[in-house]
Amino acid sequence: MKGATIDLAKTASEAGLKYFLISYVDLFGALRAKLVPASAIAGMQRNGAGFAGFASYLDLNPAHPDVFAVPDPASLIQLPWKPEVGWLAADLYMDGKPLEQSPRYLLKKMQAKAAEMGGFVLKTGVEAEFFLLSKDGKSLSDADDLASKPCYDQQALMRRYDVITEICDCMQTLGWKPYQNDHEDANGQFEMNWDYDDALVTADRHAFFKYMVKALAEKHGYRASFMPKPFNHLTGNGCHIHLSMWAGKKNAFSDAKGELGMSSLAYEFLGGVLHSADAFCVFTNPTINSFKRINAPVTLSGSTWSPSSVTHTGNNRTHMVRIPDAGRFEVRLPDGAMNPYLGPAAILAAGLDGMANQRDPGKRLDIDMYTQGESLKHVKKLPLNLLDALRNLDKSKVLREAFGSSFVDSYVKLKMGEWNDFMRHATNWERQHTLDC
Repeated sequence: MKGATIDLAKTASEAGLKYFLISYVDLFGALRAKLVPASAIAGMQRNGAGFAGFASYLDLNPAHPDVFAVPDPASLIQLPWKPEVGWLAADLYMDGKPLEQSPRYLLKKMQAKAAEMGGFVLKTGVEAEFFLLSKDGKSLSDADDLASKPCYDQQALMRRYDVITEICDCMQTLGWKPYQNDHEDANGQFEMNWDYDDALVTADRHAFFKYMVKALAEKHGYRASFMPKPFNHLTGNGCHIHLSMWAGKKNAFSDAKGELGMSSLAYEFLGGVLHSADAFCVFTNPTINSFKRINAPVTLSGSTWSPSSVTHTGNNRTHMVRIPDAGRFEVRLPDGAMNPYLGPAAILAAGLDGMANQRDPGKRLDIDMYTQGESLKHVKKLPLNLLDALRNLDKSKVLREAFGSSFVDSYVKLKMGEWNDFMRHATNWERQHTLDC
């Protein structure tokens, strides 16, 4: 059902909703919201909820007019654990026009471009890993989770049965079709998978999933963290994204006669992804901490499970892009801090550029990049830090053309502020190694 045909006031009465969370994700990935009583939702559906844009991470100042978050009724999610509350993803407007720096707007803009290029629809699925920590966030919630290779550890998984199954039950209630849950490669780390869908639907669900996991973890006395690399010795939180492009009911990435079951269009898309990866990683890996996952040394389990070079392969998890099955890619670059909207928007922009310019991804590499990658010459490396990634974005013609120079300039400005703030602080490591220089 299209959002425009849904009367939220009527829905509230029928579903027993007393309140609505009208939410948006800002440029830094933070979920912002206003709690609106059902008695006022009709006006909010027409006009939106007013926000001071400068108060969140948007490139606005205190003198700018209000930003209005107009809820998308099609995104409505009734909280399974608090059914009197409905959550709504919103589109941002200012002075009656779409706010072009809104992450959700950017994803919809890229979707429209894909549709113009041939009626294409990007479908995505995400693997959002997270840690369950103590309430203060200083240690793992499970003191007995000590195995050196904890991935798929049944005992550790079942010790957190109550919270994991409550989250999974919520996803089943919502119709997301969850299909597996596991203990991941780090102690205290988990992953929960649900079915893929239209990229915007998945992005909305991803934003809500992070809120839901945090809320239900708090309910059980824990703290959930999607931080890319919270512990130096443990594997970080990835958020691998699976991609396929559809034209009607046909998967345009699938070709039984193609290499690994992938079409020529799929390889052109991949060529675009590889071409712009060192620039779009500021959206898939948007924090200072992100680059401690990408460029990490070997962890306790024996592997980082994250890329450091821009390469692709078949069913091999040591590369940035994996082809696990015919008809889809897995981009293993994104981490837990990925903006749910900007990440897929940037990958889509890069892929569409690849299609438009018939970019060649080159030959796939079927080697273990963790042990043999250093022997390769002329392989593009991912940035070592956020500063390098921002510089790559700043000079990216592909992303400036896709997102608009105004947006790129705003994002770079705000993120450079974050980088400069970080550089003003001496770390414990620096003190330990430099105090007596």
